[in-house]
This record gives sequence, structure tokens and C-alpha cells, in this order.
Amino acid sequence: MTAHRTDFIASGGGSLRGEIRVAGDKSISHRSIMLGSIAEGVTEVEGFLEGEDSLATLAAFRAMGVRIDRPSAGRVSVHGVGLHGLRVPAGDLDLGNSGTSMRLLAGLLSGQSFDTRLIGDSSLTRRPMARVADPLRQMGARIDTAEGGRPPLLIHGGAALHGIDYRMPVASAQVKSSLLLAGLYAEGTTTVVEPAPTRDHTERMLSGFGYKVRREGSLAQLQGGGRLVAADIQVPADISSAAFFLVAASIARGSDVLLKDVGINPTRTGVIGILRLMGASIEVVSERESGGEPVADLRVRGAALRGIEIPVDLVPLAIDEFPVLFVAAACAEGETLLRGAEELRVKESDRIEVMASGLRALGVELETFPDGIRICGRASLAGGSVDSCGDHRIAMAFSVASLRATDAITISDCANVATSFPGFRPLAASVGLTVEERSVPSGTGP
Repeated sequence: MTAHRTDFIASGGGSLRGEIRVAGDKSISHRSIMLGSIAEGVTEVEGFLEGEDSLATLAAFRAMGVRIDRPSAGRVSVHGVGLHGLRVPAGDLDLGNSGTSMRLLAGLLSGQSFDTRLIGDSSLTRRPMARVADPLRQMGARIDTAEGGRPPLLIHGGAALHGIDYRMPVASAQVKSSLLLAGLYAEGTTTVVEPAPTRDHTERMLSGFGYKVRREGSLAQLQGGGRLVAADIQVPADISSAAFFLVAASIARGSDVLLKDVGINPTRTGVIGILRLMGASIEVVSERESGGEPVADLRVRGAALRGIEIPVDLVPLAIDEFPVLFVAAACAEGETLLRGAEELRVKESDRIEVMASGLRALGVELETFPDGIRICGRASLAGGSVDSCGDHRIAMAFSVASLRATDAITISDCANVATSFPGFRPLAASVGLTVEERSVPSGTGP
């Protein structure tokens, strides 16, 4: 049977109008399953993201004996088994494309009494895991990796963990969260100090489950040996998914879009700050709190963007949004410079080089660096063909770029959009961004 791949064809030009709610927050969806599973009692989750990454986390905990009802229309019931109630899975835990699942589970599973082996798809198998395995080993975990510190991970059960004081060399919410989850099972105090702020969903949710977490500036700290009590979780719309529409409406003249119920956790709003510095018209309205997380509606209108030097302190607050921010830069007047973003090279793809290759194919002048990029904006982009290299955020970023293109953009290898944003195409179509899908034999040119 011939293997096929999924390509997108995004029509050139247009503007956006309407009111939408994007998919639920992936980071919070992951954590609701993880913490709900090791809590005592039943956790009810609303707004759960039914994407492949989040479902991989859900399947892993089912494989370890946790009863999880549904999901259906974003509702999930997690019947927690307590901190020490997980059971040995019958086989490997396949986490697909989800780096978040693998890194966070590495910490949580280091404290179990049984062995587990974590595997993933070809993309995940290329991603670095030493950044979590090394500090976990300092805590007493016994973890084997493949060559170069990459997956699969074999985590040996029965390790006696102890708390450590860890100063992270690179800002990473996934590393921080992994160590805090291991700290639940460790003797003594686990302290993580980060060099720059990163998303704090783990700390917030642990507190929501009744586990005391000390948070002071760049420090997060907890004592091992406590307990989690079930809580109800309302997952807001994902700002990383909203970012595609924030940029789309900003670069498409005459656009006016309202994005409903978006999570505006201050550790995630770098994309709003960067776009506003570029001259975007983004209004935050109806601010409120839901499930311990700040939420608001975002109204964005078309604007004349200008190139900027992106402040280094905003980089970790927008690390997942840079593919589409590169599109904003390509459509801005003048140059945009990004430095201090070497983390982009070890995501689902090397997002600096893959975005640079695609933007060049659309006529954009740019220069890349080991930790960033300089992009020269232009009034319009050419149509053409680009390769997403299987990276969901790059596929959606180039779909957005079509709004300023003189002709259609064909984007190859887009199946992984379902990992983070199921329903992206019909939702985009509802406000005026037309993206068609076609299946072509693998190995065929874009």
C-alpha cells in the first residue's frame, strides 16, 4: 500500500472577520490528566484539548491503571489513584509526537516502584532528553537513554529520590515541571531556580490540587511526601493556538476578530507583548479567572506592523509562537531581529532553519544565527511551495502567511497539525482563512 502525506493549500490574500474560540490549552490539558491521575478522588476536566499530544498523555495513564472516562466534547473524568497507586503498564508507553508528555512523565515516573519505557514517533525520537534525565539522575533517578541522550527512555523503578537545589542553565518549563513532579516522590525539598520566567501551569495546578508550592520570583520549591486532592479544572483556550489568529488578523488589512476565553497567564503572553511592540492592535477585554488561570477575550484588528528588535526577556514567554511571529516579521515594515532563542532549534523541527527555508521560498530576505534570525519585511509575499517538515506550528504559520501572498502557498507534510489544533482548517475558514487539504503519495514533491 502506498504511503501518503497530508498537504495544505492556502489561498492567497483576504481578510478575517468574526468571533471564534480556539482549541483548549495543550499545556493545561496535559497537566490535568497527570495530576488528576495521582490525586485522591475524581477530577472533572472541561475544555480538554482532544488533540493527539494530549490524548497520548491520557492513554499513558490509562495504561497505568487509571480509569479515565470519555473524553467527549472536552469533558473528561479522571478517577485518581493517589500518589502511589499507578500500576506497571503492559508494554511501552507510546507518546507519539509529544515532547511535553515525555519530559514531564520522566519526572513523575522516576518515583514509581516499576520500570517504564517511553517511546515516540520519529520526530520525538530526535529530540534531546538529557536536559531532564541529567538533573533527575542528580535526584537519584535511574534513567537510560539512547545515544546522544535521546529517546527511548527506560526509567527504572524503585529508585530512592532525594530533593536537590537545581539552577537551570536554560529556561524550560518542561524541565522545571519534570523536576517538581519528581519532587513529589523525593525525600526532602526540591528547589528549581530558572534563569528567566517560563510558564507556571504546573505550580498553579499543584496548588489547585492542594499541594503546597513555594513560589518566589524565579524560585519554585516543594516538599516531597504530600498528597493531592481531586479538583475541577476548566481549561481555557490556548494562547499558542490563538497566536495564529492574532498574527493573521494583524497582517490582513481590514480584519477584525474576537478570540474568546483565551488563557492570558503572564508566563504565556509574550506573543501579545511582541505584537504590540510591532504596532499590532490587540485589545484585552472581559478579564476574569477560571480554574486558577487568568482568562480574557482578545480583539485584534488589522494594523501596519513595523520591525523591531525582540526583547530578550520576552523570548521564553513566546517560545512556541515564534514560527507565526516570523510571518508577522516578514509582513512588517523594516527589519526584525531575534536573538537568545537557541531553544527553537530543538523543537519538533529546527524551527529557525525550517522557517527560514520557507520564507526564502516566498521571497523574504533574512539571515540566520545559531540563536536567532534577522528578517527583512516586505509589502507582500510570493506564492509558492514550502515544507513544514512535519512540524504542526510551521504548517499553520505558513497557512497564515498566505493572507499576504500574491498567490496560493502549498505546504507539505501537515498531518501533525492534529497534535495541537484539531479543527484548525474549519475554524480558520469560519473567519475567512481558506486552507484546503489534499493527500498525496509520500515522496511526491510539494
